[in-house]
Amino acid sequence: MSLWFWVIAACVVAFATKLVGYLIPARALKSKRMSRVAGALTIGLLASLTVVNAVASGTQLTFDARVGALVAAAIASLLRAPFLVVVIVGALAAALLRLAGMP
Repeated sequence: MSLWFWVIAACVVAFATKLVGYLIPARALKSKRMSRVAGALTIGLLASLTVVNAVASGTQLTFDARVGALVAAAIASLLRAPFLVVVIVGALAAALLRLAGMP
């Protein structure tokens, strides 16, 4: 099978998934359980994307200033700092670690 077959198959699956979303009754989407599931999925996806971007470089794992920035931002977040402060703490940590010679 060629690459085009898989590209078209992926397009069909994506379209079918989106179509199924429109066919679900609105009352099913308004339940508290669905809201909790959607919230948990969103948080899980964001956390996994953040970790992958912090420790992956191409196809290899790498531990550099990004990991230190992520740890510093996580600590600031655990201390209930506002979001802007968390971002600034992470950026400062990355800058200081790179200034100290960490790649």
